[in-house]
Amino acid sequence: MTRSDRAAVPCPSTRARRLGASGRAAVVALVALAVTASPRAHARQNDAAPARPKLLVMLVVDQMRGDYIDRYGGQWTGGLRRLADEGAWFREAGYPYLNTVTCAGHATIGTGSLPRTHGLALNEWWDRTAGREVTCTADPNAPLVSYGTPAKGGDSSWRLEVPTLADALRAQLDPAPRVVTVSLKARAAIMLAGHGGTAVTWMDGNDWVTSTAFADAPVPFVQRFVTANPVAAELGEVWTRALDASAYLFADDGLGERPLRGWGPTFPHPLAGDGTGTDADRWERWRRSPYSDAYLGRLAEAAIDALKLGQGPGLDYLGVSFSALDLVGHRFGPRSQEVQDMLVGLDRTVGHLLDHLDRTVGRGRYVVAFSADHGVAPIPEQMAALGLSAGRVDLRHMASRVEEVLQPWLGPGRHLAATNYTDLYFAPGVYDRLRARPDAMRAVLAAIRAEPGIWKVYRSEELQSADASAASDLLMRAAAESYVPDRSGDLLVVPRPYWILSSDATTHGSANWYDQHVPLVLMGAGVRPGQYLTRASPADVAPTLAFLAGVTLARPDGRVLSEALVLPDAR
Repeated sequence: MTRSDRAAVPCPSTRARRLGASGRAAVVALVALAVTASPRAHARQNDAAPARPKLLVMLVVDQMRGDYIDRYGGQWTGGLRRLADEGAWFREAGYPYLNTVTCAGHATIGTGSLPRTHGLALNEWWDRTAGREVTCTADPNAPLVSYGTPAKGGDSSWRLEVPTLADALRAQLDPAPRVVTVSLKARAAIMLAGHGGTAVTWMDGNDWVTSTAFADAPVPFVQRFVTANPVAAELGEVWTRALDASAYLFADDGLGERPLRGWGPTFPHPLAGDGTGTDADRWERWRRSPYSDAYLGRLAEAAIDALKLGQGPGLDYLGVSFSALDLVGHRFGPRSQEVQDMLVGLDRTVGHLLDHLDRTVGRGRYVVAFSADHGVAPIPEQMAALGLSAGRVDLRHMASRVEEVLQPWLGPGRHLAATNYTDLYFAPGVYDRLRARPDAMRAVLAAIRAEPGIWKVYRSEELQSADASAASDLLMRAAAESYVPDRSGDLLVVPRPYWILSSDATTHGSANWYDQHVPLVLMGAGVRPGQYLTRASPADVAPTLAFLAGVTLARPDGRVLSEALVLPDAR
């Protein structure tokens, strides 16, 4: 059975699995009736139809693969376990596009749109007009507002081309909702918030910051929290295993792991390191530990208390993106004790946060959407040791070969302006000259395809065509969903499975299922618990929450996950 075939098969809840064949048939019939009934008919049949939620909670875990719940979840007893057990778990959810990276993923979750619509295909790209690389949030017109030492630069969502769910809530609801998002990363906190917010907070260097896009001065409750809870006080801690050593599935010193400077390949991992390095190194180790996740969880709880989120007359919004798993995963890979232990710690952190929501907002009065911005590839050396074709694409060598091939056609000089991950950008005018010289174009494409680990090369004009997103070539379709004119490269390369475009231990950003497949769980007010194999994507999160909140999104590509909803009481 193919994945497409499986996607059409509903997965019954745990209770339904315990029933006999007739019982399962009855459950399926009841579910179908509940989903297809009109809101008015459903309200007549179920007097307990839920009221609209008072708080929408977005929980995103950076670099959490969809199979982590099955692989590691048996050891969880806190919030991650509760989400899987009590929520609507879409087990085959995944991104349908190529550039599975942090900014694109958070923008997709935040807006319900795909990169071709929201405009953010990469974390950074080559700005052809400025002749330099820009990040997805960089904005010199929105200076940073620091909660510590003065900060340079600026960030906002001005490059995001559609409003987010939080923007829709702010524009359409009265009273206006309080919007709070927190993360270590600017591109995570900002893309979950959008073009405004009450408190949008991230880290810049060693300081917590926001920007004038969200506040002209430090937000008082955030200032109180970071002053009372200095990160520096935790820099002497030691990251030790949370479980007995025998509970871990893989070796503590996996092939190809690349620990951060100051850490060895095995536990324990002291945040102070080995006594060498700078203060900045200690902060980097803190960010790559369960301590940073726990800090974000406590900051989110402080926001709930200070602003009384979900406890006022209207609806509020809270977004938390936990970044540490991504920072650890790049260094140690998905088959590591470090990743397994990070998830044990995160399970506890999310559990504390959900317990806090139960006490303050109340069960049944909030809804949680839980997902990830992307997955991650296995470390190539580990796959090669299993006899699989795996490795690292040498982007520098590929760029050098392209330049060599172009010399006879276009003469001496530098013809490539930049390479950024999957995207190749030519110098001004070069690509137009290539298009006018088919033989030269074929030579360039052949040179790229000859590089070890390269599977496909797509030309930008192919991806801009009207039918590219419906192409029978699934890889071309994924690349088309990621393509953004004027921001994406002139050529896009697609690596083979288990080949990566990075010098880290491992990375993500491909259209392979281990990069696309992520958790997607809804839990709380208006949600029908169970396990589902219907097609789903993180782009469906915002449309579903918008439906529960009674607002309309501007340009959603995702759908309402109606099969997992109990229709709200519209009275």
